[in-house]
Amino acid sequence: MQLGVNVPNFGPGTDPGVLREWARTVEGLGFDLLMVSDHVVVTPDVAERYPEPFYEPFTTLSWLAGITTGLRLGTTVLVLPYRDPLLVARMADTLDRLNGGGFVLGVGVGWARQEFAALGVPFGARGRLTDEYLGRLRDARHAEWESGSGTRAVPVWVGGHSAAAIRRTVEYGDAWHPLKLPVDRMRAILAEQPMPGFAPRIALRPTAAPVDDPDRPAGVGTVEQIVDDLHWLCRLGAETVVFDPYNGDPEETRRPEAAWRALTAVTTEWRAAA
Repeated sequence: MQLGVNVPNFGPGTDPGVLREWARTVEGLGFDLLMVSDHVVVTPDVAERYPEPFYEPFTTLSWLAGITTGLRLGTTVLVLPYRDPLLVARMADTLDRLNGGGFVLGVGVGWARQEFAALGVPFGARGRLTDEYLGRLRDARHAEWESGSGTRAVPVWVGGHSAAAIRRTVEYGDAWHPLKLPVDRMRAILAEQPMPGFAPRIALRPTAAPVDDPDRPAGVGTVEQIVDDLHWLCRLGAETVVFDPYNGDPEETRRPEAAWRALTAVTTEWRAAA
């Protein structure tokens, strides 16, 4: 099972130097995948959670591709209705080629009503548009493969855990990409619906004392609990697990060292238990 990190590409503490150190830390700790998030217009509803500066994901990943070696790159998650799907397919394919393969296109429907309005995309149509764009992405990937280019199609991970997200995963995706769910909830969904693949994004919030809440999201708890979550996700068939060190406070981006220490502690324990 591979491990990845969702690196904060936003917030008051984030700048090119910090992004560079994030990449060096993720690569140096032996992670397989580095991912970033997506917003285009930082409207007030977005800014409450993910304030400026917000570095555009494809541009950021292209830059990071030039300063890393061997890391897979990806988006968790790209808001699919914001961009023409043929443009997305071209950008993803280009990044995949420039980075020597391994790019992952994680996608979702989006939630920021004001951002949709700023981009002129109907908020109420976002589900329909996501279905349509996923279909066009699939067609573009098939056409690329059939052209004889010799490249492997970029995998699409479908984010979310609603009934619609699960349906989209089965119809269009290469993996289900749930975000910060409890292990038991993921287990129940997988028992009800076979998936083409499984690549969850979990929290990274180590605590000094065990967390006994039955609804504890995966990745929250002692280092031992987090490593146990990884073992369970491996048993459930996860090909990749992505850690998300951002817990909602933009001021956290001024103190990335705390997240780096947490990643170090978890990966050290995970390897010792392997």
